[in-house]
Amino acid sequence: MVQKSKTPAANPDAVAPKRRGRPRAYQPEIALGKALDLFRKDGFAATSLDDLSAATGMNRPSLYGAFGDKRELYIKSYARYRADARAAMLEIFRDELPIRERLQEFYNAYTNVIFTRKWLRIYLYSGLKGLDINRWYVGVVRDKILSRIIRECRHEAGLPVQNKPTAAELEMAWVFHSGIFYYGVRKYIYESPVLEDKEQMISDALDAFLAGFERVFGTAVGVHHSPVKAVV
Repeated sequence: MVQKSKTPAANPDAVAPKRRGRPRAYQPEIALGKALDLFRKDGFAATSLDDLSAATGMNRPSLYGAFGDKRELYIKSYARYRADARAAMLEIFRDELPIRERLQEFYNAYTNVIFTRKWLRIYLYSGLKGLDINRWYVGVVRDKILSRIIRECRHEAGLPVQNKPTAAELEMAWVFHSGIFYYGVRKYIYESPVLEDKEQMISDALDAFLAGFERVFGTAVGVHHSPVKAVV
């Protein structure tokens, strides 16, 4: 008689095989990046939760638990992208170079980030939808970028340093900054003819802004002081 083989008893001391970790798409930073890529490609309205689930590798409950609804995911993905780009570009302000050279370097880097059709579309769409991200970013540009530029322009023009720029100084800085931004809109959104040498455009805009600032607000026209390191 053939005896049936007995199944060996489970060893209580045996170590259970390790479970594989979650796919990399479940990591928040990667998921946000994939979501932003999809929003850029198809736009907010045309991107469904099923699309986001497929792109990030997360099912709907996971998406809701990690990021909230589609609108919240849009805001978080865009805010993360902008925060990373802004942090990298603001490092330029730490240099000891003269303000003219630092601003040329900064706006070269800044436009390399934002001058794409996808980025400009998502930024403009956010503003039209009234999302908070645009208001937040305008505040960042005003407080972290333009205010610093004005402080050093005041130093160059022989004006006393003050904590806050005046409304007139801010408006002049906005006109300069927005002019560079609108170059990208004309080229990548309207597809209008522009000066193809972007760095030359930035250089010319800087010359006009720095000379204009000194002429309008300066008390020591033609007298230039050594640049100071920007306060971070």
